[in-house]
Amino acid sequence: MEIIPGPLLKTIDSPEDLKKLPKEKLHQVCDELRQYIIDVVSVHGGHFGASLGVVELSVALHFIYNTPYDQLVWDVGHQAYGHKILTGRRDNFPSNRKYHGLSGFPKRSESEYDTFGVGHSSTSISAALGMAMAAKYKGEKDRKTVAVIGDESCRCCQHRYADRVK
Repeated sequence: MEIIPGPLLKTIDSPEDLKKLPKEKLHQVCDELRQYIIDVVSVHGGHFGASLGVVELSVALHFIYNTPYDQLVWDVGHQAYGHKILTGRRDNFPSNRKYHGLSGFPKRSESEYDTFGVGHSSTSISAALGMAMAAKYKGEKDRKTVAVIGDESCRCCQHRYADRVK
């Protein structure tokens, strides 16, 4: 079964393509991106919730920031499906989580847009802080680093803190 992206989404092979669109079209890009994730994952498997919850955020981050120079650090790899699709992996996305296919998580060897090899939660803040400090020491004052926090991360950190307080 061939899954075809929407008319705007099929024109986006990089964040640079996304930035060429007028802001008024971003809502349509979000709708098409969400539908494409649903269509692919419903046939080929994967995780729905985390990626569907950050569709608008994924589009906004790649529209506003100068990725890959500006670094996005995803806390939960399953959040990054939209990110993968917007960064040149749309046509290979049906191979996500399959043998010799795309990784189900951001993977540095897969794309320059994947700044940190993440699996599950609670690593993005420390990784982003390290990247930001490295940029500072290198004199890259214009470089931005964004940690995209997963909802489970907050709870995970609360448990870790509560364990230390007891």
